[in-house]
Amino acid sequence: MAGREDTSADRLPERSQRALERMQHPRERALSSALDLDDFARLARRKLPKAVYGYVANGAEAMVARDNNRAAFGHWRMVTRVLRDVSARSQETTLFGKRYAAPFGIAPMGASAVVAYDADNAMARAAREAGIPYALSANSITPLEEVAKSNPDSWFAAYQSPDPSKIERMLGRVEAAGFDVYMLTVDVPVGSNRVNDKRAGYSMPLRPTPRLTWDGLTHPGWLAGTFARTFLARGVPEISNLEAKGRIGIFSREVAVIAGHDDFGWREAELIRKLWRGKFVIKGLLSAEDARIARDLGADGVVVSNHGGRQLDSAVSPLEVLPEIRREAGDMAVLCDSGFRHGSDVLKALALGADFVLVGRPFLFAAAVAGEAGVQRAIGILSKEIDIDLALLGVDGPGDVGPEVLREAMAPRRGV
Repeated sequence: MAGREDTSADRLPERSQRALERMQHPRERALSSALDLDDFARLARRKLPKAVYGYVANGAEAMVARDNNRAAFGHWRMVTRVLRDVSARSQETTLFGKRYAAPFGIAPMGASAVVAYDADNAMARAAREAGIPYALSANSITPLEEVAKSNPDSWFAAYQSPDPSKIERMLGRVEAAGFDVYMLTVDVPVGSNRVNDKRAGYSMPLRPTPRLTWDGLTHPGWLAGTFARTFLARGVPEISNLEAKGRIGIFSREVAVIAGHDDFGWREAELIRKLWRGKFVIKGLLSAEDARIARDLGADGVVVSNHGGRQLDSAVSPLEVLPEIRREAGDMAVLCDSGFRHGSDVLKALALGADFVLVGRPFLFAAAVAGEAGVQRAIGILSKEIDIDLALLGVDGPGDVGPEVLREAMAPRRGV
């Protein structure tokens, strides 16, 4: 008896499917060579100056944590179930009281507009079109009010000063802009040792050295399409969302120490919880004990994250600590980021206890390649992979993916 025709593409969220099929513009047709999220890094590397590409791709110090984030997924294999009717499967996921088209969103990434023109708005609009969340980093050039207009359901990821008066004023600004989810970034008490960025020629503040100037001149597409357009549209780029008032130019010495606050503690986080009326999420946890404290404080969720391997270079991968954090989280939502590239990666995290996943670098590279169309393409690819993987696992949706689908990979056997 002939098998049914594979209709996996038909199972995509409708908006993601449209993004995959809409390939009429020459730039969009060029995106057809991107078959998975890793391809966007390959395409972006050709277009971006070495310094800018390195800023996105690199991790701290020897990049042990960054590479281990990817290696951790290889520790697990998946057990499939067969002869199950999965024709009604759906990726839809409820988080913080809202229904999303897929179990992933776009992670916050600082200085995105240096990498791709108007990247924050491009990613926000693409997320809105696809029905997934977008988180804006406070360490961004685009004013949060502008991004809220591009996507009213965006989240805000703060680097918050510990000054109580500044906390209150910043919360007022974020609320007035219409954000409902306030995500406090807590794993940057100090800036990390980004030696690879320095070797590539990238620094904050930006310095127009002969090396960096040559790097830009030899990448005219980025120089004209991102750097020059940004200057024409916004003037000297400024970090716009760290405080309720005031901005810091990317050429200013002040920009070197803007994010880290080594005197920020749980007391300040508790004040935010007291003052903030929306959903409060704490991002950057790797400890089950910290998850317990966050739960007792009244947080609505936590993001298990090592900042994409960009902070402590010996930090564990989020995947390694997900189960123990899940046990301590109680009713809090558990999100996870760092190193996700494939649909199977997302499902492995769900099986280990995550409710939702945030993906960063690939979407920023996609914006660098083709703006909003590139991000739509990347979202469509990841959505399609998840849909296929759900069918092959024999489950109807993300909520059906539990620890029973995982087995630890066997260590490779040595020669006889």
